Amino acid sequence: MFCQVVIDIVHQNVAKPFTYAVPEGMRLEPGQRVAVPFGPGKKEGIVVSLQEEAPPDLAPEKIRAVITPLEDYAAIPPELMRLAQDMAEEAHCPLAETLRLMIPAQMRGGRVHVKTEKRVRLTVSREQAEAEIAADKRGTKRSRLLSLLLDGSEIPVSELAKQVKDPREAMKKLEAEGLISVCEGEVLRIPGSENIAPDPDFLLTPGQQEALEEILPSLTGKPGKFLLHGVTGSGKTEVFMAAVRRTLAIGKSAIILVPEIALTPQMVAWFRNRFGPVAAVIHSRLSAGERYDEWRRIRRGDARVVIGARSAVFSPVNKLGLIVVDEEHEGSYYSDRHPRYDARDIASDRCSHESATLLLASATPSILSFARARRGDYVLLEMPDRVNHRALPEVKLVDMREELENGNRSIFSRALTASMRECLRRGEQAMLLINRRGYHSFVSCRSCGAVIRCPHCDISLTYHSDRPGGLLKCHYCGFQSATPDTCPACGSRYIRFFGTGSQQVEAEIHKLFPETSTIRMDADTTTGKDDHRKILETFRSGKARVLVGTQMIAKGLDFPQVTLVGIIAADMSLNLPDYRSRERTFQLLTQAAGRAGRGTMPGEVIIQTYKPEDPVLQYAARQDFRAFFEDEFRRRRNGLYPPFTIMARILAESDREEEAEQISLKLEKAVQELLEKETGWKRKTLLMKRDIPPVKMLRGRYRRQILMKLLVGPETDALLAALTDLCKDHFTETEAWLEVNPANMM
Repeated sequence: MFCQVVIDIVHQNVAKPFTYAVPEGMRLEPGQRVAVPFGPGKKEGIVVSLQEEAPPDLAPEKIRAVITPLEDYAAIPPELMRLAQDMAEEAHCPLAETLRLMIPAQMRGGRVHVKTEKRVRLTVSREQAEAEIAADKRGTKRSRLLSLLLDGSEIPVSELAKQVKDPREAMKKLEAEGLISVCEGEVLRIPGSENIAPDPDFLLTPGQQEALEEILPSLTGKPGKFLLHGVTGSGKTEVFMAAVRRTLAIGKSAIILVPEIALTPQMVAWFRNRFGPVAAVIHSRLSAGERYDEWRRIRRGDARVVIGARSAVFSPVNKLGLIVVDEEHEGSYYSDRHPRYDARDIASDRCSHESATLLLASATPSILSFARARRGDYVLLEMPDRVNHRALPEVKLVDMREELENGNRSIFSRALTASMRECLRRGEQAMLLINRRGYHSFVSCRSCGAVIRCPHCDISLTYHSDRPGGLLKCHYCGFQSATPDTCPACGSRYIRFFGTGSQQVEAEIHKLFPETSTIRMDADTTTGKDDHRKILETFRSGKARVLVGTQMIAKGLDFPQVTLVGIIAADMSLNLPDYRSRERTFQLLTQAAGRAGRGTMPGEVIIQTYKPEDPVLQYAARQDFRAFFEDEFRRRRNGLYPPFTIMARILAESDREEEAEQISLKLEKAVQELLEKETGWKRKTLLMKRDIPPVKMLRGRYRRQILMKLLVGPETDALLAALTDLCKDHFTETEAWLEVNPANMM
């Protein structure tokens, strides 16, 4: 028997599978991890196929044997092996690179292991143990240990030690007498398992029940794809839970994707309380041991509901029946690190190949998804009312130009300050959103106008007040430096700070309301493993009355005591050089507004802006998605933007700016030749322009782009495939690659 093994090395020179002999008596299957001889040493690999005969072009003496399997099961099931192969073909990268997405990173190289502990159990009958206890008239440690073990279960030594002081000597004697046995038992590291509180099923509202009844037939019959559009607070999560319960009842599994790690603790708590230990969590903030154990619970079939951020889409669930993509409009489902993927596309692909149902959900669906639903690609389900017909919050647009004219130079408008004061007086809670971290947005010289920038990225550094004297940070690559006393460009001492960030908003709240407990949630306060959960629990418990944060607080969170939401700089994202800036601004504002009034008390939202007449802000204030969609859909049709066209770009990167420029020139010439050769492709190309991206350097890499706007049609798919091949054939994958409708045009 022989097997084909993909070696765990990401390099084009070893991208093909290698043939190995399977030793007599060794049982292997595709997807199993193995250790094999490779070159002078030993490497890990994954079996991709088995065959009876060796390839005829290989001399028998050149075929070496597999050393050992690394597990006694296939780490990657067949459906994920197929997915990895499809992704590798589409991304034009080595299969080893996409296979790595399918398993916890720490499994590679044996960097994580099964955790064990010593456990004790009786080896005699209960009657014999009771007789031993009765014979011990002094009530020694020996008899106390036997009493604790009478029910026949295995008990960890650590638990026995809590009830019997220093039990080890007594245990040794009992073991020597043959009354007990001490063995090693597996300990599962399950995150958040200590906080489970059983929660009965919720009685669905008529609107929720109607949506559920549309979904249920697809779970047992022909699988479907649905877009659930419900206003904020309409109870979409209860529809998910009811669909998941039905999925489990028919013996299948479900995956629930959330866009932010910040949403994971809340969602996990809801699902764990409802479904108990069959719910597992997967995201990047778990410890290596927790992620490994959760992954093994899923692979064994012990956990059949998986909640997590985008990487959870690769979970090896048994009998996939349902994937839910919550807040489906969010750009964080796209991974911009090689191999690039969109978790929404992966979810759709898995559902198609594994006969599962796909449920996309959002109060503000993406323009593309809603257009697909109108076209019939998805079944559109709508929930236009909040639970129990609670009113949507009252929204007020405040013109900050008038505030300035009237002498108010504060971050907060007079209306927001007054509403906060009243909200806090009533004992309620408030949330303040500003979608920018740090204290000041950037630092500039008043003499020469120079802005202090990151040396590795074409981005201004943000001032943070983390320590005396402050700190300048790059939010892209993590670079940090002390705040200079003089301008690095001209030596002037006239350094000034501009713009507002979440740190400054928090500081201003402390000044205005010194007795009020305030907590901040952004990328700077959530660097630790459980920071998201701790911050949300502090706010939920009422220990903090005001929550300040960036976009991570704007969606999905449910706090019944929040009656006021303030949005500090509503038009911050409106003028970004991206055709989706209007859409993303509407989504952020509508989602943030939806955090208010989710309990029994009415909600109020104050949106501060320098452009209150802008239609996007008007639609968001009315929380009118339909009107916004029609307006934006018409604008994109007139401007020929997706979904009416495809925006594609070939991005070229290099450590040296002149090399990036040369690569882009070669690319431009190659694309022009391609279009001249195929006139059908040329007719589909509305725009082809070599350019410098808005961010010309990122993480120390200089960037250039070939921007293309293409008409949609059968020929376009062939053109995109040809462009992908062009990047692969003429440039390495780290120098140039194709992005189709990229999540970030920066």
